[in-house]
Amino acid sequence: MALYGYARVSTNDQDFTLQEQALRAAGCEVIRAEKASGTSRTDRTELQVLLDFLRRGDTLVVTRIDRLARSIKDLQDIVYTLKKQGVTLKATEQPIDTRSAAGKAFLDMLGVFAEFETNLRRERQLEGIAAAKARGVYRGRKPSIDPAEVQRLRSEERLGATEIARRLGIGRASVYRALANDGRSA
Repeated sequence: MALYGYARVSTNDQDFTLQEQALRAAGCEVIRAEKASGTSRTDRTELQVLLDFLRRGDTLVVTRIDRLARSIKDLQDIVYTLKKQGVTLKATEQPIDTRSAAGKAFLDMLGVFAEFETNLRRERQLEGIAAAKARGVYRGRKPSIDPAEVQRLRSEERLGATEIARRLGIGRASVYRALANDGRSA
């Protein structure tokens, strides 16, 4: 019956030191931490390592439920997996303990609010982008591919799509798009 901690932040400029300190104070000796979005379980290798490692009677500890998942579906999937393994879920800053009915109910409510917050943030972002476009100040992200360079490598150096992609550090599909946009086929 060991306590295992999981800490997560969304971006590289964020720090999970406070989460790690809270998890150690809660009794976790092993803590897995990662910098990844909580909106999906994709690319969250540290979480997957924990889920694969936990055994019956263990407890997974997080500081807040939104550190574990920002989607109610992902949260429910994780909780289902933990329950199937006989693992308890606890949060240090919220009254969540999946061993009690009240803890489970509160967990579901917090999951709904975490997803709601994510959706609100996405809506505000889209509204801001639309307003900026209306003012003519939003141009989108700067292109990461130079179509002229793709064309030059194709026509002057007679390189194939794979070699162009390797040299420019882009995907082959991007090479094909750049070539197609110029009216040429690869």
